[in-house]
Amino acid sequence: MAAESGHGPLTSDAYIQHHLQNLQVCKAESGEWVWNHCSGNFWAVNVDSMFWSVLLGLIFVLMFRGTAKKTSADKPGRMQAFVEIVVELVNGSVKDTFHGKSRLIAPLALTIFVWVFLMNLMDLVPVDWIPMAAGAAGVPFMKVVPTTDVNVTFGMSIAVFFLIIFYTIRNKGVIGFIKELTLHPIAPSFKGPAIIAAPLIIAFNFILESVSLLAKPLSLSLRLFGNMFAGELIFILIALLGIWQLPLHFGWAVFHVLIVTLQAFIFMMLTIVYLSLASESH
Repeated sequence: MAAESGHGPLTSDAYIQHHLQNLQVCKAESGEWVWNHCSGNFWAVNVDSMFWSVLLGLIFVLMFRGTAKKTSADKPGRMQAFVEIVVELVNGSVKDTFHGKSRLIAPLALTIFVWVFLMNLMDLVPVDWIPMAAGAAGVPFMKVVPTTDVNVTFGMSIAVFFLIIFYTIRNKGVIGFIKELTLHPIAPSFKGPAIIAAPLIIAFNFILESVSLLAKPLSLSLRLFGNMFAGELIFILIALLGIWQLPLHFGWAVFHVLIVTLQAFIFMMLTIVYLSLASESH
């Protein structure tokens, strides 16, 4: 089977590989910056993922800022009503889940939900439209769904990970943070003969709690990446059917709207839960 791309007929394998390839730039050993020859280069930059994520972030900021400036209590427009529904949904989720005090959590949750939703929503654009337009402009590769790039999802989850550490230290202090890593879940005894086993228990607790702590950003990033990458791959496989793709594409797109929204909501809720746990004492 063959498919058409901006570069002519492609075999099925080449078609799939082409659509899963990022537009990359990196610095070669010679010191020159090169495009799309970055295999194995740790410092390669996925330009398309960066471009679309930043662009969608700007669209979110401008859209919500413009709506806020035009807010009317007497005659609210459709956009204002939509934004108010989203804000109330996020605000209710934060109030129900986060039990600490912080002016950052609600805006952070709103930003995460809308930004991730917009990035996920790009998966509903037919898989050939933007890559073909980019190919006509001389750009060989163009992935338009940033959340199908594990670097993007890891970047967001690492930011949440640093916030978890920050809130833990701010609310419990450095000593409290160390205690959480060493004195739980098994409390060592420092009295009598049992003190001999205390170092082993502390080391076991540290390993267990460190794994639990590191699992939080991993679960955030890999869950989002895995679901969105699988969805994109299914769209690409459906596109290989040619004209017969239309009913399948529509049906999967309708179902995928749920995945797009659910994954954005899950990423937001897990972030709130993790930050709430960082703000609470045992």
